[in-house]
Amino acid sequence: MSDVIFEARNLTKKYKNQYALDDVSITLKKDRIYGFIGENGAGKSTLMKILAGLIFPTSGDMTFMGETDPAAIEKKRKSVGTMIEGPYIYPGYSVRQNVELQRLLVGNPDESATDRMIELVGLSDSRKKKAKKLSMGMKQRLGIAMAMVGNPRFLILDEPINGLDPKNIVTLRCMLKKINQDNDCTIFVSSHILSELYLLATDFIFIHKGKIIESVTHEQLEEKCSQYVFVRNNYIPETVTILEKYFPDINYKVETDDAIKIYGKPEIMTELSGYMMQAGITVSELSAKEMSLEEYFIGITGAERK
Repeated sequence: MSDVIFEARNLTKKYKNQYALDDVSITLKKDRIYGFIGENGAGKSTLMKILAGLIFPTSGDMTFMGETDPAAIEKKRKSVGTMIEGPYIYPGYSVRQNVELQRLLVGNPDESATDRMIELVGLSDSRKKKAKKLSMGMKQRLGIAMAMVGNPRFLILDEPINGLDPKNIVTLRCMLKKINQDNDCTIFVSSHILSELYLLATDFIFIHKGKIIESVTHEQLEEKCSQYVFVRNNYIPETVTILEKYFPDINYKVETDDAIKIYGKPEIMTELSGYMMQAGITVSELSAKEMSLEEYFIGITGAERK
């Protein structure tokens, strides 16, 4: 039996003359937690909506839970829980009514699932409160309960951490890991809080301007972002000229008037040092340092390059 839950080949989504997704090919495997990372407008929500069946691609092929026929894929989507671009709730209904209605809509016959999900997200004391009176963080938790009430095999969450306080962020992280492990549920989650995503995900998919630019496991990412080259001197414009001339494909960021970070190529240190010596540049610091997930994302996308 295949362990692939979703596969896309050359998927595109075009709005007039603009590509929201451009030739995307990815494979999602069962029982993994995928961290989906990209800037605003990169195509994250578009791909999530295609996964959920809310919109359809302009071109390309996809396989979902072993099915390629659109009608068969639609049936399989009953096994999907989603929260995309915020929770879709009925403001005049109570917390419990919202979750119960969603249970009925997805066809889960387990009546106990409603209260179980409400308890799981920490809303038991607010089950009778109308949704419109909830705080932003509580609405997020309600949305997550609604996404999970169908006991999904595939859970798609778009920015679920928005509005949550630190305690609830930790609770959500532990909850998602438990769902993944205990329920054999694949999770596809996006967040701008990359440090938190780093603690949750088993795999990472990076999207930039509608293209998937990298897919790596957590272990591979640890190796890739373990180091960057840090340069400090009083000749930053001259150092930039050296980088552009001798290392044209490298990504870097000018941090301050006297410091540069160079991403993904710690092995260039010796060669770079030689070029700076030839140019008469006195170096205050040249070292390899550890890189955060945010810094790695900047490095592979070229974002904020100066």
